[in-house]
Amino acid sequence: MKNVLSWILVLFLVVSVLNNCLSSKVQKEVNQRNAFIDNLRKLYSSGDSSKWPKPILDPESAPSFVEIGHLPNVDFPDDNQYSAEKEFLGKTLFFDPRLSKSNQIACASCHDPELGWSDNRTFSFGHDRQLGTRNAMSILNVAYAKSLFWDGRAKSLEEQSQMPIQDEREMSEHIDIVAGKIAKIKGYEILFEKAFGDKTVTKDRISKAIATFERMIKSSSSKFDQFIDGKSDAYTNDELMGLHLFRTKAQCINCHNSGYFSNNQFENVGTSLLGEKGEDLGRYLVTKNQEDAGRFKVPSLREVTRTFPYFHNGSMKTLTEVIQFYSLGNPEFSQKRSTVHEGITLNSQKSGMVRMLELSNEEISQLEAFLRTLSTKSEKIDLPELPK
Repeated sequence: MKNVLSWILVLFLVVSVLNNCLSSKVQKEVNQRNAFIDNLRKLYSSGDSSKWPKPILDPESAPSFVEIGHLPNVDFPDDNQYSAEKEFLGKTLFFDPRLSKSNQIACASCHDPELGWSDNRTFSFGHDRQLGTRNAMSILNVAYAKSLFWDGRAKSLEEQSQMPIQDEREMSEHIDIVAGKIAKIKGYEILFEKAFGDKTVTKDRISKAIATFERMIKSSSSKFDQFIDGKSDAYTNDELMGLHLFRTKAQCINCHNSGYFSNNQFENVGTSLLGEKGEDLGRYLVTKNQEDAGRFKVPSLREVTRTFPYFHNGSMKTLTEVIQFYSLGNPEFSQKRSTVHEGITLNSQKSGMVRMLELSNEEISQLEAFLRTLSTKSEKIDLPELPK
């Protein structure tokens, strides 16, 4: 009996010691994690990005890399400098459906300020209810884009503003006819005179006015901007860890960098579906460079929670889906990597930066938490009264 009691006592003591050791180990790990997070919070909210942990970059992204941060001031081209009068004229034209053939479709039809300056549709409806072939990109912060559209076919906002007007699937009107229609509207005379010095209506003036308005569609200060400026308590621990993952393990910063959260480059992430229904050759249609088959413009991540669905074909509805897609490295099916276009065999060469990341569910959740801090509340826009 004494032996049994002795063994029970020994077993109790061993369990107690192991439990204390385990508790101490767990507590030590908790303390280390808290210290790590506290240090990250101090560094990232210091107001000095040079103190941030070093980002993990691929060699191909390093030459053009610019650290994430605030949006800079907007630059206007020499031949289209800003004026409040020109902005107001551009705003009026932007919301005027008379720029379309049917007199029913305005620029704002696909770029609604209440819907993140997009329309939250997979594809937009255009002239005669025709569906477009690509998702309508938001024009929020478009002043920082170095080329426009998913394939970069427009080099400036002035050039871009004419393209939807003349596209048969969109507004289906000729820009010269538009200029004639607007010139006949008496109420526009004073607006053109204030903006350009006289009442003459031309297609170039219409383009410049719309471009001026679009350059002023800019995000207000986000939670991210406030945090990096020193408001250290603005972020939760998950948001902070998401920021750190964004710049390190998840390597999102390879493509989504600068204050615009885009490198303004074109990348192939394996979504072109070559040889399949929904095939889109992307940048190749502009450059005719075979290496550009399947490449699309890297979109900005500012306001990303407001600008769904995602990718050029609007194929993903949620941020969680997008992050999981990149975590898995997009295991692109081999049968969707090749096509023959106009007698030329084209192959999809997915970027080497798209590869298996093996993010945990917690890390995916933290990344999404951070990305949500890049969005701001929708601002009320006073709609202009259309001239008669």
